[in-house]
Amino acid sequence: MTRLNRITLDRLKRLPRVASVWEGDRRSVGSLMDEEQGLRSRETEHSDCILWVDSSHGAVRGLTIVPTSSGYEPVVRTLLQAIEAPQGNLSPARPQKIVVSDREIQFYLRGALQGLDIAIDYAPELPLIDELFNALQQSAEMTEAELPPRYAEAMIDKAMEIWELAPWHSLNEQQVLAVELNAWDIETLYVSMLGMGGVEYGLLMYRSLDSLKQFRQRVLMGQQSPKQMQEAFLEQDCLFLNFELFDDEPLPDAPQPVSWLAAAPEAVQPDFGSIHPLEGMRSQLADEEGATFLVAMEAIQRFVTRYRAQLEKPPLKALQGNYKIPNPEKNSRSATLKVTVKTLPEVTAELAAETDQAMADSPLGLLPDFPVLRDDYVPEGAIIILTQFQRQMLNTLRLDPAIAFQGQATPNGTADALSLPVVLIQTSRPKAKKLIQQLQQAQGVKAVCFNPGNDPYSGDAFELGLMQTGDGELHLFAEYETNGSTDRHLLERWHTWQRDCDGACAVIIASGITGSSKGKPGMKDIVGIFEAHCRTPQDLHLPPLMLQYATEWELE
Repeated sequence: MTRLNRITLDRLKRLPRVASVWEGDRRSVGSLMDEEQGLRSRETEHSDCILWVDSSHGAVRGLTIVPTSSGYEPVVRTLLQAIEAPQGNLSPARPQKIVVSDREIQFYLRGALQGLDIAIDYAPELPLIDELFNALQQSAEMTEAELPPRYAEAMIDKAMEIWELAPWHSLNEQQVLAVELNAWDIETLYVSMLGMGGVEYGLLMYRSLDSLKQFRQRVLMGQQSPKQMQEAFLEQDCLFLNFELFDDEPLPDAPQPVSWLAAAPEAVQPDFGSIHPLEGMRSQLADEEGATFLVAMEAIQRFVTRYRAQLEKPPLKALQGNYKIPNPEKNSRSATLKVTVKTLPEVTAELAAETDQAMADSPLGLLPDFPVLRDDYVPEGAIIILTQFQRQMLNTLRLDPAIAFQGQATPNGTADALSLPVVLIQTSRPKAKKLIQQLQQAQGVKAVCFNPGNDPYSGDAFELGLMQTGDGELHLFAEYETNGSTDRHLLERWHTWQRDCDGACAVIIASGITGSSKGKPGMKDIVGIFEAHCRTPQDLHLPPLMLQYATEWELE
């Protein structure tokens, strides 16, 4: 039995002893509190909530969330926090008596707290704590019931159809669609797609074009404090659909050399909500808002499905689709709604010009002798996979005249390696061919480098995946968040692979992003191979870089 040491006992005894009774308990809350506090883990282990309450005053003095598998020590730690550093504006103090409803906890506390002069009693029921946990459970149930009940299932189903459609592979955030509804007090929604940058995926449906433009202008102003960015975020007037991605399975520690890593997430969760300048962000939607989402998503789905090929061919053309969509409101006078979806080429050109000007004013371009850094080669929305490729398969593909191939002199011993580390870029076939042409015109791929960088808004650290072409320019192909275990694992594995191959690597271009091979391209999807060498930032004389997001950022 672990007990408090004499120094701790003396310190606690110097605190005033109040004539009050505290209730304490430990109860399983599953993943409830994790969700409430924004915590997400791959672990399936549930959590416990430890609560200490002053029943005489009805005040919570200490609360902690711990894994269910932890022992009794956290119960004592939370009690000591409730004594010395209570929550709220309560004063440090020792209780005269504490009451628990678990016999084992009672016996443990009697041993651990010996010498502290606190009576430790047992009671089968703790009314105040029961009331608090019931309120917590009811609050959680209300939070989970965010979508209008009559439309919730249909909204999630339609959102998953949008996910499968992936309109962000065809439209970037500047290529705005106008969805004319003329229903539920909304004339037109101005829809911007998030996803081509691979940072987050979803739809922003602005209730006015001015709101969309104002938000972009605020973000393009340059470096701002997190508070300023939060203010800009909350001043938007829009409905939003975001897709939260989860990787349920841990990455394998020893992957097979020929395995293709699936970049697609194991699970996707659609999140709906509303932002308004006067009420901020809200996730509990009214029936009319649920109906608006259903009709708008259906219209966007029909429009992108019909015009996908034309949307992917720059420049953006004036396109329009008129649709009769079932009215979700069963008791409405009209069984269908006439909805028009159209592109806005003039708005797109205006937004693109503003972005180009902001990037031209970026301090990154003022660095002396800094190599040209571009992010316009790798198609937006492409899937980037760090994997391995067998030498035998490489030699076979070398003979295929339909595959663009660039060879490199290999270091001694590399030819004997069974496989090469590969940066695989999967996109659509037209975009893959265009990328190959651009790389060939830039004298091919010379090197692959991962360079440290940071996000000035969130403070997150990144490794920037860069390709160096023969003309000396650098091309960004991916950003990896090194604070997270998944991306860190990917990079550690890459560095191990390249050491085994003495720095040899390859860049492979593949098609099939809109087909069944999305995220797991096969041999038939490969259209270009560029052998290269791995280089360190020091080799290329690169300083740490600062990410400059034009319109996508994450609110902490």
